[in-house]
Amino acid sequence: MLRFACMPTADLTLQQLREALMNFVMAKKRNEGFVVRMEDANQKKNTQGKDAEIVATLELFGITYNDVLYQSKSFKFHSAMALDLLHRKKAFNCFCKEEDLVAKKQSAKEQKRLYTYDGTCEQLPAEIVIDNPNPFRVRVKKPSEEICFDDKVQGGNCFTPDEIDSFVILNVDKTPTQEFAEAVDDMLSDISLVIQSEERIESAARAIYIRSLLGYTKEVEYAHLPPLLDADMEIKTLLAEGFLPQAIANYLLVIGSDMQEKVFTLEAAKEHFDLAKVSKEAVRFDKTQLRRFNQEHLKLLDPKELSRYVGFADAEIGALAKLYIDEITTTKELKERIRLVFEKKEFSQELQESVERVKGIVAKAPYFEEYGAFLEHLHDQSKISKEELEKILSLFLNTQERGHKIEHLYGCLKNYIKEVVA
Repeated sequence: MLRFACMPTADLTLQQLREALMNFVMAKKRNEGFVVRMEDANQKKNTQGKDAEIVATLELFGITYNDVLYQSKSFKFHSAMALDLLHRKKAFNCFCKEEDLVAKKQSAKEQKRLYTYDGTCEQLPAEIVIDNPNPFRVRVKKPSEEICFDDKVQGGNCFTPDEIDSFVILNVDKTPTQEFAEAVDDMLSDISLVIQSEERIESAARAIYIRSLLGYTKEVEYAHLPPLLDADMEIKTLLAEGFLPQAIANYLLVIGSDMQEKVFTLEAAKEHFDLAKVSKEAVRFDKTQLRRFNQEHLKLLDPKELSRYVGFADAEIGALAKLYIDEITTTKELKERIRLVFEKKEFSQELQESVERVKGIVAKAPYFEEYGAFLEHLHDQSKISKEELEKILSLFLNTQERGHKIEHLYGCLKNYIKEVVA
């Protein structure tokens, strides 16, 4: 089982979407399940309805899942396992006051040294712990040796006992800390591989340590992704600008690797994506590159589906849109190009009389399947030369001076010709 975990406090970032996509694709490659986990342990920080928005965003990008899990529903398991660690003296009650801990951390910062818990409460006699009326946290005991693991992106990693430290697993209100809850939840969900951001690498070491204390023997593999630079734009903004979800997904899966020229759908990603090829260096989000992927994915759409992005449900309008794909990179640009086709046109004074005659004939003309027959009808009815007629029709049907062949445009617009030539 693989998972994507996030807090329901804000919209997904591009970095988080990248993590979600990679976890989802790797689940497909390994023929394993995939779950979405809402890390809602800190109820005060949660934003109402944000969980549903996050799930809807994942679904929009084609990410399916076996279940949506809520961390808060597993509090009883977190508490039980913390109690087990206390009973086995792998953890201890910490009665230190918050202000004292803050002062010690500040002192360490000023002295430019690593802060570690000083063990004030670790060796308290049992009678003092039992009779102590003061609020307390629960801390695990610092490991006695390094915690090491091989990361599928970053390579070998080792953390010293001081770097792991005697960290808190239950807060004063007896809710689990994120690190502890995450370690336990991965056990409960039988997670096999975690792909997450590089900033979580120390938490991964702590999770490995927690599971070892609890006697969990299954190895959970890790892959930590480097930062995605210049990626502070919102996903909904990119969508509003006309970038396809499938193009964004494709780009996020290949950025910073030797796969970065490959164009593929999410369904085909398991055949193309290779976690071993993901760069361990920070990668830069390049909107120009995204535009190239978007253009290629627009080309992959069938005409009727493409037409929906420009306000129609018509394969012929989709075929018209296909004519412009080499000239545009987003659906917003494409929609504007199609809008210009139907926009009222302006003509020079010298053509005005002929244009009005053509308008009148087209308004009463029967349907013609072929452009040649249509042009012949206009010629017979107007007595205007075919050369001039084609010049006028080109100005009606094209959106720019040097456009596409009139017969191609007519083939796409024959059902709308009276609307366009009006």
